[in-house]
Amino acid sequence: MSAGYILLGILVIIVVWAVLAYNKFITLINRAKEAWSDIDVQLKRRYDLIPNLVNTVKGYATHETDAFENVTAARAQAMGAQNIVDKGKSENTLSSALKTVFAIAEAYPDLKANQNFLSLQSELSDTENKIQAARRFYNGNVRDLNIAVDSFPNNIISNMFHFVKMELFTLDEGDTAAKAPVEVKF
Repeated sequence: MSAGYILLGILVIIVVWAVLAYNKFITLINRAKEAWSDIDVQLKRRYDLIPNLVNTVKGYATHETDAFENVTAARAQAMGAQNIVDKGKSENTLSSALKTVFAIAEAYPDLKANQNFLSLQSELSDTENKIQAARRFYNGNVRDLNIAVDSFPNNIISNMFHFVKMELFTLDEGDTAAKAPVEVKF
């Protein structure tokens, strides 16, 4: 009878551990999804600011149509990205295109003094900072999930219930220009 209680105790411990591990995965996945939502909100804010910025700069630099078309195309590409890796690549392209617009603005002193431009510049700078913070928060949550998926004995539960690793939201390693934040200082 004593062996039966020991076996029952071991079985209860295993079931409790499995339930706790399963719930841990659910928590980690939901935290990562919530963190991605924070990134999405900031990216949408960025996308909403870009047309206003382009229109303001266009008023002063009408002959720079290639740069404006590049920003518009990069914005559309970023908005249409379907997965995290593509989103990271398209955001790098958009950041590069925005740098071009700000470089154009350098040549127009009247534009640099325009209150609308200064306000957009400030909002975009604030948004870039929020995107970086949201990216760090997301990547931290994804890191925790990925560690749990790979760690023993949690990997037993992750394999049983098909919990998988998530992608980090990172910049291209080879693109050193993309590692620098968008320059919005004048």
